Amino acid sequence: MNHSAQPLETPEAVDGREPVIEVRDLVSHYGERRILDGVDLQVRRGEILVIMGGSGSGKSTLLHHLLGLKRPSAGSIRLLGSELEDLSKKQLYALRRRMGVAFQGGALFSSMSLRENVALPLRQHTRLDEETIRIMTRMKLEMVNLGGFEDLRPAELSGGMLKRAGLARSLIMDPELLFFDEPSAGLDPVVSAELDELILRLREALSMTIVVVTHELESAFGIADRILVLDQGRVLVTGTVEQVRNTDNARVQDLLNRRPRNEPVDAEAYLRRLTGMRD
Repeated sequence: MNHSAQPLETPEAVDGREPVIEVRDLVSHYGERRILDGVDLQVRRGEILVIMGGSGSGKSTLLHHLLGLKRPSAGSIRLLGSELEDLSKKQLYALRRRMGVAFQGGALFSSMSLRENVALPLRQHTRLDEETIRIMTRMKLEMVNLGGFEDLRPAELSGGMLKRAGLARSLIMDPELLFFDEPSAGLDPVVSAELDELILRLREALSMTIVVVTHELESAFGIADRILVLDQGRVLVTGTVEQVRNTDNARVQDLLNRRPRNEPVDAEAYLRRLTGMRD
């Protein structure tokens, strides 16, 4: 079975646009367990990169590294021109203000109205007057088709509305770079398609660079300029939608076609795991 990664760069990616994210030979551990094993990726300004992979592939861990929430065991991460390892806490804080994050569940405060949730970053990180904050909040809610719902609380919103509300809050500071974690998870196909279309419209309207982490194939194929496929902490392939669809990497085809992994079991290793014995 061919598990080797295909070349990182593609003709479509090397088009003169500056890289917004550069990751080189990233290694990450939780305790003794290696989660990411030599990951390379590059994201050009204005593109949508989708990070895909099955459960346990390392998608969430990679996202945490890109957000500066976890330090790598080895390798480098360059974000918006800055090496994350070289930044002080104050500098990292300033860098994060140039980024937006839409979390999987929306991550809204249940005690606040929709308007208050979306406006929160402006109140925490700026000295804008209340009228300006009100106008900016309304603009972002209109952008995600939530105008008129400002006074509702999270418990009164549907799953799709929660996703869009989280997206509105991630956009409130006009970020250069947006991270979106599992935008389609838990949504019905129609709502999922609407959210995909919204992501594409926002990229065009705001000229943002977007990184999406998802396991939803249809969504990934619908919005991606390029796709990176992770498996067991390694990059299997990086390329355009067509390049990924047509790759001869057997594991990628297993993922795309939902074929179970059939690999031989090492009986001795299995026994050691059960008994807690070490080599």
